[in-house]
Amino acid sequence: MNFPANLRYTKDHEWISMEGDIATIGITEFAQGELGDIVYVDISSKGKSFAAEEVFGTVEAVKTVSDLFLPVSGTVTEVNAALEAQPELVNSDPYGAGWMIKMKVDNIANVEALMDAAAYQALVA
Repeated sequence: MNFPANLRYTKDHEWISMEGDIATIGITEFAQGELGDIVYVDISSKGKSFAAEEVFGTVEAVKTVSDLFLPVSGTVTEVNAALEAQPELVNSDPYGAGWMIKMKVDNIANVEALMDAAAYQALVA
């Protein structure tokens, strides 16, 4: 299983990467594996502000629907439009083409408080 060292992780199995004050967020390889084949991603939160741990969308797999939780507070600036036609990108490339949203982070220091790759790997072991 892949745990990229440049990312931060949440107990809810989301990952976050930072470029300046813009974060890219998705679900981890572990999460997509637990969900199984993803058939629909529902994120209609562009332009909205959220507190950390609020639900910003859902992902639907063959057997279940799961909420997506925001790792840190901020405003959603972009939703991955490719997931509308190809939700399976979350399964095939969770850390690349399967990203879900980009957001402007309110406080970058909160990202550093999230789990690093080693801590997340220990959580799911």
